Amino acid sequence: MAIHLIVAKILRDELALLGIRSLTAEESEAIAARIFERITELELELAARDFNIPASGDDGTT
Repeated sequence: MAIHLIVAKILRDELALLGIRSLTAEESEAIAARIFERITELELELAARDFNIPASGDDGTT
């Protein structure tokens, strides 16, 4: 089972515990896929920020 399907199932289960039962399997899978897309985007953004931060002692001053 793909990880996004596991996350989709957990999402449905957690919502059901809150009394929300209107989310279909397809909708929860789409939400899980979007969550993973957003995580990937965030990882790339954070990596780009880290790339642009000078390392300690490497600030260009002499």
